[in-house]
Amino acid sequence: MTLPPDFTLLQVVPELDTGGAEQTTIDIAHAVVRSGGKALVATRGGRMAARLESDGGRLAQMPVQTKNPLVMLGNAARLVDLIRREKVSLVHARSRAPAFSALWAAQVTGTPFVATYHGVYNARSRLKRWYNAVMTRGDLVIANSDFTRDHVLREHSLDADRIVSIPRGVDLERFNPNWVAPERIEALRQAWNVPADPTVTTFLLAARLTRIKGHGTLIAAAARLQAAGRGAFRILLVGDDQGRSAYRAELAAQIIAEGLEDRVFMVGHCDDMPAAYLLADVALLPSIVPESFGRTAVEPQVMGRPVVASQLGGMTETVIQGETGWLAAPGDVDAWTQALTRAMEAGPARLAEMGRTAANRSRRLYSVDAMCAATLEAYERVLEARS
Repeated sequence: MTLPPDFTLLQVVPELDTGGAEQTTIDIAHAVVRSGGKALVATRGGRMAARLESDGGRLAQMPVQTKNPLVMLGNAARLVDLIRREKVSLVHARSRAPAFSALWAAQVTGTPFVATYHGVYNARSRLKRWYNAVMTRGDLVIANSDFTRDHVLREHSLDADRIVSIPRGVDLERFNPNWVAPERIEALRQAWNVPADPTVTTFLLAARLTRIKGHGTLIAAAARLQAAGRGAFRILLVGDDQGRSAYRAELAAQIIAEGLEDRVFMVGHCDDMPAAYLLADVALLPSIVPESFGRTAVEPQVMGRPVVASQLGGMTETVIQGETGWLAAPGDVDAWTQALTRAMEAGPARLAEMGRTAANRSRRLYSVDAMCAATLEAYERVLEARS
């Protein structure tokens, strides 16, 4: 993809800690730099900031995560100054609160504005619908799945030609089983105290500790498996609480109350997810609200691992029932107990076969290169329309 000469992209995202929007921000910044442009990211910062800068991007640190109207006005002024100083060609907002400041700054400077709808936002009032609609007020809306695109068209009075669906992409170099040395897997095995036992099915849920990710449903299903005498499993809950210490304590209490201390483990944040997926036999995503895409349902498939996911949202596009994994009703403990049982009963050979099918399909449809190419093409479309 050829960008215009002196192209400078400014992305605006609340934080660069962890998550799909944050990872996509890093991926697009890298693609712009690789294509000869400049990539700026306005954000509060976070653990992924170092990776942004190592990829050639630049950090513009400011409190864009805020919902305080006065601070948002200050952010708008800071962004106006940044846009003018750096001669920004296009502004790309990736969250609602910072989108207000970014949109105002883009309008003041006459800069094209794009927003990505990364989530399916609830709107139970006119005020909330107005708040959500900030993501649709620019030149183009990018939806991260067909599910999200359909939601946006239903919720907002938007011409269909002003929204494009670009699925999230997975870095096929980083998530490549051939590049993961056995020592990396063994390091996690030792850190998490996971014995190598082929008779035990290892499940892994990669998600921040928040109620919408469905940890409670999963723990309840695990308790039923154990009560039924199907105890040959372990579940690794990978992700930190991001300050939700009360919820973490609640999950810990549930694990103890169900007698699952030897079955379910909260292992915290992991910086080596490719190795983590290879340590597991099956990945899990029991979300109880729709995931607009569900990156952690695709990454393990790229690594050759089948997935059990909730039957809602973007996961219905990325997980093929009985072929690349299983879909279960969200929040339904019986359905999740049955799905986990099917995965355990499938056995290593069947799981490996499903993993190969999952890897072939996901690598074809959800590569980060395809996502970046489509996004840069969308930028070109906006710039040409403006010119």
